[in-house]
Amino acid sequence: MSDEGWTAFSDRVAWEARFHAVCEARERPDAGELALVNDRNASVLVAVSALMERRSETTAEDDGPLSQEITRLDAKLNVLMEIVNRLLLPQASLPPRIALRFNAMGAVLPWDGLPPAGQHVMLRLHFDACRALPLELPGVRLPGPSDGRGFIGFDGLSEPVRDGIERLVFRQHRRQVAEARAQARPADTSEG
Repeated sequence: MSDEGWTAFSDRVAWEARFHAVCEARERPDAGELALVNDRNASVLVAVSALMERRSETTAEDDGPLSQEITRLDAKLNVLMEIVNRLLLPQASLPPRIALRFNAMGAVLPWDGLPPAGQHVMLRLHFDACRALPLELPGVRLPGPSDGRGFIGFDGLSEPVRDGIERLVFRQHRRQVAEARAQARPADTSEG
């Protein structure tokens, strides 16, 4: 599975950023615990997707009254989310940020603190949009890159959770491409 897992991971679009995350050695969850983890993950993915989509939609440059009202409500919701995040999980309680690349198949992260290959792990990934609700990703430490980083192949994620991760990663990738194009556009128009 190790080579197949790495190939499946490498062949897919992945989200690369610095996340608040921690990876700990842990026994593989039993079926009941895995069902609870998958249910929580499905809820986290819905919340994170909704918060991220809402934030990106409100950046459109439409000055109509409806857009202004949505922007005002968005600002209020951002303040409420920040208050909830700080109450539920203060900044000091978050794990440190680490450079991480992930998709529905696995994650690549620094070797520091990773268990040896073959060990079961739990990767907890906190998104800035909703820091208090981590995505809990059970997996196995597998062979992968040899550049100071390690590979975790996810194990036991339900299809709906895998699909949710794929959609989230794809939307983030699409957003990054759109932002890169938008930043390149002004430079292109000034030349002509």
